[in-house]
Formats: sequence, C-alpha cells, structure tokens
Amino acid sequence: MSVPPSAQGPSGLPRNYLRPCLLLLLAEGPSHGYDLLEQLPALGHERADPGGMYRSLRAMEEEGLVRSWWEDSPTGPARRTYDLTEEGLEWLHAWAGSLRLVHGALGRFLTRYTAAADEPVRGRARR
Repeated sequence: MSVPPSAQGPSGLPRNYLRPCLLLLLAEGPSHGYDLLEQLPALGHERADPGGMYRSLRAMEEEGLVRSWWEDSPTGPARRTYDLTEEGLEWLHAWAGSLRLVHGALGRFLTRYTAAADEPVRGRARR
C-alpha cells in the first residue's frame, strides 16, 4: 500500500514542511532566495522547487511572517533579501512544537514496529 503523492511532500515530508524550513533559515539570519535554495537540502528538501520556494516566500510576506527588500549586488543585478518578522518567529515556534509532537509519535511507532518486526508472527493463521 503506498501513500498517494498528494498526501505527502517531497521524500515523504509533511505537506507545507517548506514553510517551517524557510522560517528556520531566516531565523538564522537574513538571506537571498538563492542562498535559501542552497540550504534547503540540509533540511530534507533535496530537490527544492525554486518556483515553489518563491511562492511560499511571497505568501509568507503577505501574511506578515517575512519581509523583503531589494539590495544592490556588486557583481550583478539587485537581489531580494528576506528576513523573519516577530510574527514569523512566533509561527516558527508553533511549527517546532508541532514537529516535536510528530517526532515523538513517529519515535513511538518505530519503537513498536521494531519490537513487532523482531518477534515471530503470533496468533495469526498461516495461509
């Protein structure tokens, strides 16, 4: 039985996992979009979609979670710099709390799975 692709993010990550990842990266400091894109694989987004990332940043800016401005670049065109707002930091804390709960539930599942996988089949009719 497989999980439908629409129910999961890239590599089985939760849907919308990109948002807390972007908020976390911006909590570490202001950044340009390209820099964010390069850092996403370390958080599980091996093949992050640039278009999806920029759409998420725009949506989060409209929601007041991030702010951006244009910055001149000495080596090329101006680049948009993104930064976290206070409201964005609050949302990051909320996401982290939620992910901690999921992490705990997955840990409990895996512990029971490991125990069950190591035990011989009990009480099941053989086919």
